[in-house]
Amino acid sequence: MLDIKLLRDQPDFVKQQLFRADVDSAAVDAILAFDERRRGLIRDVETLKAERNAVSKEIGKMKDAVEREAKIVAMREVGDRISALDREVAEVEEQQRLALLELRNLPHADTPDGPDEDHNVVVVQEGEPHDLGFPARPHWELAETLGIIDFERGVKLSGSRFYVLVGAGAKLQRALIQWLLDLRLQQGYREVYLPFVVKEHCMWNAGQMPKFRDNLYRDEDAGLWLVPTAEVPLTNLYADEILDAGQLPVYLCAYTPCFRREQMSAGRDVRGIKRGHQFDKVEMYKFVLPETSYDALEKLRDDAAETCRLLGIPFRVKLLCTGDIGFASTKTYDIEMWAPGQQEWLEVSSCSNVEDFQARRANIRFRREAGAKPEFVHTLNGSGLGVPRTMIAIMENYQQADGSIVVPDVLRPYMGGQEIIRIL
Repeated sequence: MLDIKLLRDQPDFVKQQLFRADVDSAAVDAILAFDERRRGLIRDVETLKAERNAVSKEIGKMKDAVEREAKIVAMREVGDRISALDREVAEVEEQQRLALLELRNLPHADTPDGPDEDHNVVVVQEGEPHDLGFPARPHWELAETLGIIDFERGVKLSGSRFYVLVGAGAKLQRALIQWLLDLRLQQGYREVYLPFVVKEHCMWNAGQMPKFRDNLYRDEDAGLWLVPTAEVPLTNLYADEILDAGQLPVYLCAYTPCFRREQMSAGRDVRGIKRGHQFDKVEMYKFVLPETSYDALEKLRDDAAETCRLLGIPFRVKLLCTGDIGFASTKTYDIEMWAPGQQEWLEVSSCSNVEDFQARRANIRFRREAGAKPEFVHTLNGSGLGVPRTMIAIMENYQQADGSIVVPDVLRPYMGGQEIIRIL
């Protein structure tokens, strides 16, 4: 959520930045109209209350019973008017709050302008897509031949975009998750185990609603929502709390399954495990002092990139343009691994600084010293990594001509020493 003071004091700046992200300035005008209406109503209420207080003092001094009764009746009418105005203030405040919740964050000055992903900028690339020495097969062919992913039974159980990992496939995923968590601990994160369902306000606080409501799974009777990413419960761990500056930064990591009702185009990525309604992910999350958040973003990006480096897979880092960054983000890096079987770069991590956008929604603050005015923290999030696409990159880059898959060195201790996944 943006600071209403920023909209009041610098409306032209806010409109200019939102224009970069293709947001109509009418949204800002509507919020400011609500704000002006609200402030006008509050002035009216305060005027009437001052009048009532002054007259109440007069009434206490009046000796004429008729005149006193007339004043009492008049003040009852003023009281009714105040009550009506208070209700109107509450309605306008709610309208303004909802309008602010629907307004995206402002892109950072470093975020390049552009309408879509074609305008993202590659800032780093390590390794080149290489020739395997034989025709590279896509992961779904490798997995079916090896018997490590059962697509048909996944569909039978849950419908399209679901699958079952079998044997070495399940073992590889479990090994990858454990290694990713251990790597994050080495990088200075603290692991937390989270609920996989959250209350509705957690979705609002994290910026998932109202924009992504239609993509979320929920239990309407219980009022609980399946997490689309661990970012949601991680954001809310310190909701409505005031931290001491000495507690910051807080670096957290967590594994969760993620559930999204993705609106996928017919015929796009219909094979394999690239896109699904359920997938696993290890998330990195940071609560930091405002003045350190962009340094923290660079470190977050480097931590995600190190994962690709240790796996020995070519990767690149892209700086997303204004038309492709997320609703809550000011600046985002995507990390992509090369997948030779599909001849494409796969996004395995997205690292974003959202500044105080989530903290303002969730009311997460800190004090620089005892007695100081509370300030909002800055929060950052990054995939560390998304498991299915990392699995794809491993399978396709480490495939051999006979259809087997070499297990990356870093994962072998987590696979019980297994070096190769072969046809049984």
